[in-house]
Amino acid sequence: MRCYFSGLARKAGLVALIVLTHSMAMAQQPANITGISGDYAGDLAGLPIKLHLTDSPDGTLGGTVDSPNQGAAGIPCADFHRDGDSLSFTIPSIHGTWNGKIESNGLTLSGIWNQGTPTPITFARDTFVAARHPSPVDGFWLGSLAIEPNPLRIQITVRSGEAGREFCSLDSLDERATGLECKIVAVDGRTLSFEVPGIEARWAGALSQNGNSLKGTWTQSGSMTLDFDRQPQALTVTPKPRPTFDAAMPPVPVAELGQVLARDLETALKSGALKAGTGAGVSVGVSQRGVQKIFAYGFAQADSIYEIGSITKTFTGLILSQMVLQGKVRLDQPVRELLPAGTVQKPPGDEIRLADLSIQHSGLPRLPDNFHPADRSNPYADYGTADLYAFMSKHGVGKPADAPFLYSNLGVGLLGQALANRAGTSYENLLEQEITRPLGMTETAVTMRPDLRPRFIEGHDANHQQASAWDLTALAGAGAIRSSVKDMLTYLDANLHPEKYAASRSPESKTMAAALTQAQDLRAEAWPGGRIGLGWLYEPGNQMYWHSGGTGGYTSYALFNRQADYAVIVLSNTAGGPDGTFSDLLALHIRQRLEGKPAISLGGLR
Repeated sequence: MRCYFSGLARKAGLVALIVLTHSMAMAQQPANITGISGDYAGDLAGLPIKLHLTDSPDGTLGGTVDSPNQGAAGIPCADFHRDGDSLSFTIPSIHGTWNGKIESNGLTLSGIWNQGTPTPITFARDTFVAARHPSPVDGFWLGSLAIEPNPLRIQITVRSGEAGREFCSLDSLDERATGLECKIVAVDGRTLSFEVPGIEARWAGALSQNGNSLKGTWTQSGSMTLDFDRQPQALTVTPKPRPTFDAAMPPVPVAELGQVLARDLETALKSGALKAGTGAGVSVGVSQRGVQKIFAYGFAQADSIYEIGSITKTFTGLILSQMVLQGKVRLDQPVRELLPAGTVQKPPGDEIRLADLSIQHSGLPRLPDNFHPADRSNPYADYGTADLYAFMSKHGVGKPADAPFLYSNLGVGLLGQALANRAGTSYENLLEQEITRPLGMTETAVTMRPDLRPRFIEGHDANHQQASAWDLTALAGAGAIRSSVKDMLTYLDANLHPEKYAASRSPESKTMAAALTQAQDLRAEAWPGGRIGLGWLYEPGNQMYWHSGGTGGYTSYALFNRQADYAVIVLSNTAGGPDGTFSDLLALHIRQRLEGKPAISLGGLR
């Protein structure tokens, strides 16, 4: 349900349809269309999308779309045009369009969604008619999923149709993700099971004798108990606040950015996410055409050190790239060959290879099913290599045919451990050998050295309560790194200008320029319209490489644009909440200021 190393999966991941600008308020522009108003549902390459068309009194039509998996609702549509059975409209705030045909007397709308990459999608109208005699499991049900760092309330609505078919939808209340569609809903007497394809989850269980509870098991990258209690009515979810935008100004050069940010952050510092008493702080680094600036706000200092969470995955991708160019491994090498002898058997068909793990197309789940933290405030600390190898031995390394993009902490953690095995050292030592020493990054590590520890800023959860740091062992390659803005600017500058990192005496520095370039090569689809290299995610529409991160008490966001020659790193000591993360918000705001666009306001999050 959540991915604690990345905003990628919190938006999950998020990634695909909407990146913070998803609910920009836009005036609806009606057109003269009648006869197709209603609620429609479609599937955008695995991402459920809902379309709501409504007739106004004058016979014109307005519309909105929802992306339930991403917790986004009510995104306004505009520019409706109809010519016979042809229909088109735009979704301005996410730069999207839909063009297609009205079919089956308005029961389906078949066409092409375009948000950088044309993708087919068919919307089917909701024509549900309730059964006269509901099944015993019909109704509203509320349960709690025990996930670190905080439990998630899950609500399901089950209803029987007139034709005897059972329907179900799921809401993740604390993530404000509503209306996730269930599939393969099966009722047999007092048993119920269903799947939620949008989040690759399944639930199966049975109705209690008194009919007031459903007891069963939730399966989603592992299994856990999830029981539901019957509710008299569904709980409502407060919609996420729609962002507002500060007026555009001419592109702001980095030398003048400090003055602009001081004004733009005024509300956040006085009454928002960075206000006094929260302990919240943020450190920012910006590089533009060779000029670098570092800023700090709230409780943070310019040299504060943070957990960077899933941005670690880009380092693991670069380590892989380095070792490939040094002849130590191959991109197409089976990961099985880098595990201890006898750990896992060779599968009969295709198997997971090193590149598959970095580009998130391995078929491995988000987390292993033997992941059972003893301390949920530091959940990865007790998951060691013996646990990892035991899971892989049981799961195997067979690769599903056409394995889709599936964000997996397990997969990249396995890659980091496998590479460390090949090098005969720890992931932390390998990181120093292959990246931090060649690049001169002296403030980046897994374990805090005594000289760095005083600068390691204390983390906070989304409610501004103190949060434990996270220690990763076997899965270190997925999210274990701590760093400063200064070092992260060095890292991003290397990605902006690989050619600057000329070879010196060490083998690792000799391959660095080529390894940086190779890591950025786009190898697979990440979401409709998005791509991925070795760790780095990429938005083709704006030529942006990026990755975000999040642990129990920290969030982060890194981006760079080689064509426009700028990079941004934002490090925060506060975890993300249901309304998003301040690091994501601030990174987007800075990007918009650099590009001279309206900039998302920074005072909304608390």
